Amino acid sequence: MTNRAPLIPPFSWHQAIVEPWTDHQPGTLWMVLTAILLAVPCALLGNYLILRRMALVGDAISHSVLPGLVLAYLLFRDLGTGYMLGGAIAAGLLTTLLIDFLTAKTKLKSDAATGIAYTTLFALGMYLVNRYTSRVHLDAECVLFGELEYIPLSEPSALRVGEWGFIPMAVLISLGAALAVGVLLKVFAKELKVTSFDPGFARSAGVRVGFIHYGLMALLSLIVVTSLERVGILVVALLVLPGSTAQFFTRRLARLHLLSVIFAVTGVLGGFHLGSWLLVPTAASIALWGGLQFGAAWMGTLALQSWRRAQMRPAR
Repeated sequence: MTNRAPLIPPFSWHQAIVEPWTDHQPGTLWMVLTAILLAVPCALLGNYLILRRMALVGDAISHSVLPGLVLAYLLFRDLGTGYMLGGAIAAGLLTTLLIDFLTAKTKLKSDAATGIAYTTLFALGMYLVNRYTSRVHLDAECVLFGELEYIPLSEPSALRVGEWGFIPMAVLISLGAALAVGVLLKVFAKELKVTSFDPGFARSAGVRVGFIHYGLMALLSLIVVTSLERVGILVVALLVLPGSTAQFFTRRLARLHLLSVIFAVTGVLGGFHLGSWLLVPTAASIALWGGLQFGAAWMGTLALQSWRRAQMRPAR
């Protein structure tokens, strides 16, 4: 009779908490920093998707950028970041247009239209990958699972930080995407807020609702394609879980942004150490920790509501 590995390995404080920051300090720093730089803008964008009841669109775009990446390569025969980014943004906008078209021209509701659009485009992307790009580094596994653990081994930049060595290019790319998202969300904060809460009033006030909507989708495509190589399609968890957890505590947009950023950062840190303990891919453990945070917030809210109802009951 063979010995089977336990479902949950024994917890070791040194292995899960101490060792990653001592024995593997530079690698841990770059990996965690990259994950945070991706998680924070995803959380901010996710808040608007949740308010607009478009959370599934993030899932759709994360799947449908694959054909955009492949077609960009087939057109330009180059895996450069600019070509890949352009193809991904084009695919993201195409997905949004297809969802809007199906919703407007058929009797389908948005969730059904979203499912049709992203499964069809994702299947097309898988076909194109296997048919035309099998000999280049553009594989389906990278899209599905990400390569967050390989950040320390990725191409280094020309910037060096003391004893930590050269900053990986992946960190700088993630930083650039995060800054772009942050700046554009700040510049269009009023328009995004009014179109998210009351699009009818926004139209009457002269706000270009369509421009804001598709601009948000283009920004979403930018952060999704930046995240795909690092965390795979689990980027959906980064988009949805922090904002959904924050909504248990507030409905005000400014506080929602603040809390979602906090949950995004704690999700990365907690998920990283959870993965070090359970020996599972970091992207998966980050998503799992985010789900645990959501569950804890939900249960805490239910317990608080029960306690308040008990306090309001008249004594017999």
